[in-house]
Amino acid sequence: MRGRAQRAWRAADLRRVHGWALAALSALAPYALAAPARQFVLPAPGAYKLERILKAPDGVVLDSDGSRHRLAEYTTGKVTLFSFIYTYCTDARGCPLAYATLHTLKKTLGKDARTRDRVRFVSMSFDPTYDTPPAMRSYGGADARDRASVEWRFLTSPASAALAPLLDGFGQDVSVAAEQAPGQRLPTLSHLLKVYLIDASGSVREIYSTSFLQPDVVLNDIRTLLLENAPKR
Repeated sequence: MRGRAQRAWRAADLRRVHGWALAALSALAPYALAAPARQFVLPAPGAYKLERILKAPDGVVLDSDGSRHRLAEYTTGKVTLFSFIYTYCTDARGCPLAYATLHTLKKTLGKDARTRDRVRFVSMSFDPTYDTPPAMRSYGGADARDRASVEWRFLTSPASAALAPLLDGFGQDVSVAAEQAPGQRLPTLSHLLKVYLIDASGSVREIYSTSFLQPDVVLNDIRTLLLENAPKR
């Protein structure tokens, strides 16, 4: 089903995907965590409450090594940043932006031993046809292999039938674009980027769209959730 042409596309285009992610990372520079000047002042972590929006759905998923798991294994036990992506997305304000934001947050959270083991990132494909476990492993690169910093899982589904209830449960819409570029071998998927902040019990506490997906904002919310379960003194 996936022949030489597909494998050749993988080798060249996965490198381009990471290039787009780096471009998106450059676009985030005005919102960098270490920026000396800010356009607004964030409240102190824990000084506000994030309401419970919905319960993260559960279902069968495939990890990047091909092993089968329940999604709940990756949405409970830690504060989790979850997003649906597809590896060949070329929209700099879409999947590459999500990747770049998480990569920035990983570097910051990974420096603090008190938090890095309590936070998890999950990037899950909504195209199981093309985004097989090996494709997700390639897409994740060093981030997928790194076990010394913040855990980052790259998941896919065994089939579209297993994916559908997860998309529905998260309220994530996706469709194939009506018009394809001439000679296009892969579908262009139309979707609104959403990144979900999930607490350790599996409840979604915030949903970030492109406009609010800023590393310092997300980091503040992560720290707020971590403080909820901090030991009382």
